[in-house]
Formats: sequence, structure tokens, C-alpha cells
Amino acid sequence: MSKRPAARFVCQNCGTVWPKWSGRCEACGEWNTIVEEPAEARAASARPVRGVASAGGGVKLEGLEGIAEPPPRIGTGIDELDRVLGGGLVPASVVLVGGDPGIGKSTLLLQAAAAMAAAGRRVLYISGEEAVDQIRMRARRLELAAPGLEIAAAINVVDIASTLENERDVSMVVIDSIQTMWLESVDSAPGTVSQVRSSGFELIRLAKSRGFGLILVGHVTKEGALAGPRVLEHMVDAVMYFEGDRGHQFRILRAAKNRFGATDEIGVFEMTDRGLSEVPNPSALFLAERRGNVAGSAVFAGLEGTRPVLLEVQALLAPNSGTAPRRAVVGWDSGRLNMLLAVLETRCGLRLSGSDVYLNVAGGLRVNEPAADLAVAAALASAVTGQPTSAGSVYFGEVGLSGEVRQVSQADARLKEAQKLGFERAFLPRRVARGRNRLVAPEGLSLSEIGHLADLTAEFTATAEEG
Repeated sequence: MSKRPAARFVCQNCGTVWPKWSGRCEACGEWNTIVEEPAEARAASARPVRGVASAGGGVKLEGLEGIAEPPPRIGTGIDELDRVLGGGLVPASVVLVGGDPGIGKSTLLLQAAAAMAAAGRRVLYISGEEAVDQIRMRARRLELAAPGLEIAAAINVVDIASTLENERDVSMVVIDSIQTMWLESVDSAPGTVSQVRSSGFELIRLAKSRGFGLILVGHVTKEGALAGPRVLEHMVDAVMYFEGDRGHQFRILRAAKNRFGATDEIGVFEMTDRGLSEVPNPSALFLAERRGNVAGSAVFAGLEGTRPVLLEVQALLAPNSGTAPRRAVVGWDSGRLNMLLAVLETRCGLRLSGSDVYLNVAGGLRVNEPAADLAVAAALASAVTGQPTSAGSVYFGEVGLSGEVRQVSQADARLKEAQKLGFERAFLPRRVARGRNRLVAPEGLSLSEIGHLADLTAEFTATAEEG
């Protein structure tokens, strides 16, 4: 007698499976997101079956030797998007693009689809959120001219799959969004984990078998993680996040996973009245409104993927009324700020514990690398002493708990970017390697090596005492 499949409980926010229902998911912390779903029947019994080894056709085993050709690429017509993809879209690959609602995901992909269609490739844009007339209106507003772009409004995956099975010479298919897709065979509402997983699997299977590039659009939760589509992250070839503040014109496309290119690569866009425009030189744009004679400002020579980017770090100290000091951070890690404040006060003698500290990375870009420690320390030292940093100086280096300044990667790329934008002096960690590994300063850029954070703060305190 066959046993009834055991029920399981799945969080509709993060996809975690639980043996029983509870009001709160312990994995993601969300309330009332756990739903009972029937488990799939097992295809075979757990008991070993004699002769199973001879039932299949077997697989071909090969060694590591041989030549692996790089995968072919299809240009999307948008250089910044191609950069994040690793040089273009790989045929039969699947890309998941996540971002907040209204951040510009649909706009970017519609522009890419129109550019590919204008180049003579066949592109299908299938929307489950907008009607065909709405897509046409948005294309006219963006002044997109692509007669070869084919659009449709549908949510039934069976109908979409039937169309894709019969179509030929398709280079790219955009599904906007995966949360709206629906399979009749799955007994749950669109957007649930089971629907997203089953619909995504069917679409991915089609992309692999038919050879077209597939781009899936997904929304994110308030914490910034992919909602629902997070269960697809292990199934797709690339995961990209579209970041930015709606009140700011900059948008950042960041690669979190890429089987055919580098991770942590970024593309920079500017939101205009005609859609998203590329920013080929983001350093110049991020520093365009910088004033060099204001205390509490320092320029950080950062690295996003393979791209060097110069950013302005701003620090402001305000008198505290006697309550617990406030620490407000935008664009950087708050825990790392607290550590750096402790090092500055304990190792360098700066009095910061009695003031409210506000830190901001101008431009809307979030910095994750520890190389920003030295620039943040320079901005804080400038703010507490009232002495502005030099307008022609850049900073980069990691700071340890004892105050030592540690080496960071790709210092030469950071220095070349600073020299290209006209900076004259760079503060960086003291070099240990000599000889063949010696760092050579670009022409017109002088290097100031910092071994301990006290060496940096001494320049600000000495200037303040002279003033």
C-alpha cells in the first residue's frame, strides 16, 4: 500500500523548508510566510534495487586535459551591461536581475532588448506586469526604435513554453517578472516559492534546450535580498542586483554571481527623462560636485570588480546633548565605522566619543571593501580638527585594530585612475615588497606611505596647532 506523501511547510519569503508550521520563519525572520505545501512523491523507494546500475545509459567521464574555448558572446548594445555580464550575453545562459520596484529594471532591459533587435537579432520581451500597450507607451517615451522587437503580455508558463518551443532564431528572451509567472499544475498562487521554482525550472529548461539567452526579472525584499526568486539563485548562471536610491540619479548594476565572468563587477547608469544612460567614467561624475576646501571630506580610490572608482567620503561631527552618541552611516558598514572610531580615539588620541558622527559616501554607491578605512579615517580626522584635506589627494588602505595600515589589492589600478583625474598625491599603505614587486607611481603623482594611522592624524593635528 502506497504511503501518502508527507506534508512540508515552506517559507514563501526565503524558501526554507520546515517540518511543521510556525508563525515566524527563523531563517529570514518574517511573520506569517510559512505555508503548507504537499511534498513531491518520490520517484523510487529508498530501498536499493538490484540491477539499477545497468538500467541507465551511463555518462561519459573525461579528464581535465583539453582546450576549453571561451563561450561566445552576444552584445546587448549597452556597454555597461555587457561589462557586468563579462563581455556580453552567453547563448543558452540564464541571468536573474533583482532590484526594488521602480528602480529601473524593466527600463534597462527594454532598452537592451530594443538595441539587440535594432542590430538585427530576434528578441522576445514577455511581461506579466504590463499590457502590450503600456510597453509600447514606455518605448515611445524612451524614444526606442526597434521594429524587430516582439512583445507579449502573458503569465501562463505553458502558453509561453509552447510559443518558445515553436520559435526559431531567438537570441534573447526577457521575462518580466518571474513572480507573475503561473503554472496550472502547481496548486499555489503566483509569486509563491513553489510557483517561482517550478516556473523558473521550466523556462530555464527551454533556454538550455533551445539555445537562447534568458533574463528573468525579480523583485527584492525590504532587506535587499531576492524575494521568492532567491530559490533560483543556484539554478541560474548569473545574478545581478540593480541598486540605487530613487531620489538619486545614479543606478548601479552589480554582479553577485557569474559563471561566465567576474563577480562584484559593476555598471554605472544615470536615470534621465529618456531612460538610463551609461556612465563610462563614473569617477568624474561622482566627484563633479565636490568642494575641496571643506573639512570632513576625503577622496577614496576604490575598486569595484575590475573597475577603479574614485568616491568622496564625507564625515560630520555634531555636538552631543548628553545622550548616547549617534552613529549614522550611508554607503558604508556601520560596524566598521565603530571600530575605526575606537582605533582613532585609543591609538591616535582623537576625542570622538562625545560627538554624534555622520558618515556618507557621496553618489549613492555602497562601499564594501576594507580599503576605504584610510579615507574614512582621513575624513574623520579632518572633521574633528577642522582642517580640510588637500583637494589633490586620494586615500586607500585597510586599518587594523592596533592602528597599522595594511596593504590592499591592485594599488597600481587605483593610482592610475587618480592620476588620470588629475590628483597629485596618494596616501597608501607602506610597501613591504621591493625589487620586482615595487610599486611605481604614475607620472605627476607623489606617494605618501602610511605605516600607522597616527602618522596620518599627525598631519591634521599639526596643521590645526599651527593655525
